[in-house]
Amino acid sequence: MVVIGAGQAGLSASYFLQRRGVDHVVLDANPAPGGAWLHRWPSLRMRTVHGIHELPGMPFEQPSPDEPANEAIPSYFARYEQLFDLPVIRPVNVTQVLDHGSLLGVETSGGTWTTRGLINATGTWRRPFWPHYPGQETFRGRQLHTADYRGPDEFAGKRVVVVGGGASATQLLMELAPLAAETRWVTRHEPVWREGPFTEDYGRWVVGMVEERVRAGLIPRSVVSVTGLPLNDATRAALASGVLDRWPMFSRITPGGVEWASGERFDADVVLWATGFRHDLDHLAPLHLRGAGGGIQVDGTRVVSDPRIHLVGYGPSASTIGANRAGRSAVRELMGHLDGLRVAG
Repeated sequence: MVVIGAGQAGLSASYFLQRRGVDHVVLDANPAPGGAWLHRWPSLRMRTVHGIHELPGMPFEQPSPDEPANEAIPSYFARYEQLFDLPVIRPVNVTQVLDHGSLLGVETSGGTWTTRGLINATGTWRRPFWPHYPGQETFRGRQLHTADYRGPDEFAGKRVVVVGGGASATQLLMELAPLAAETRWVTRHEPVWREGPFTEDYGRWVVGMVEERVRAGLIPRSVVSVTGLPLNDATRAALASGVLDRWPMFSRITPGGVEWASGERFDADVVLWATGFRHDLDHLAPLHLRGAGGGIQVDGTRVVSDPRIHLVGYGPSASTIGANRAGRSAVRELMGHLDGLRVAG
């Protein structure tokens, strides 16, 4: 068995494979444990991280609120891999997966593995999404994506446009605004602020909303896009100060900034694109899993067109609690399918 990716979903799948005594490998492109958390901006502290759900079989002891998230969570993942002796091989970059009849061929920078079943847990971090707007190539300032953000100091004295309606946009805006000369927050839609804890019942409703799309073979919306933005003391203060005053999306980018259809302009030195990520699935392209809706039709975690393949951390399982459940479900269903084929054969 092959698992691709050693983030939360991949480690969860490996844990349940290990418990069943299934011979498997976990191929991870990162140089060290931690998944996408290795790449989070250094100024992101645990106090601003939305809830981290512990991996199966090992409690997550809450670190200091001031500890960098890109150290605390990778450390937890590393201890987890060691405790359960999970068979993670890194760094290994998977280039493509080929159909060899009864087997799948997983071609990588470290050689080729053949397998009867595949659990894909590659997440999104390596696929930052950059939207295109007229005039973007003429901008004389700096453009960067959330994936490239390293902290607020580099924005001192700058006029900054932050584009995006998710939690990362608001977090980065609140962090850099005290140092920047001026900021403007731009989103396609009015933000929806949500007060109160993220309860299990609410979580099930959110997952259900996302799951409807992947069952239909549509490109999944992110779980965060359904939940809305958290309204807490920090965001209330930012709203009161005007830092989180929202502007509608501009119509074009000019050499000196951005411009709206009304003729309103904002002179900018930096455009920060907090516009999210897309699922990292290019290596599965040779299998032709995508349908007419642009996405991969998935029932739970199972790819409908090829039940040998399960996607965890995709669609409704793209959250820490969803990833754990998806790992367990994928292993149970995949092993049931393969056992059925063995009996039939």
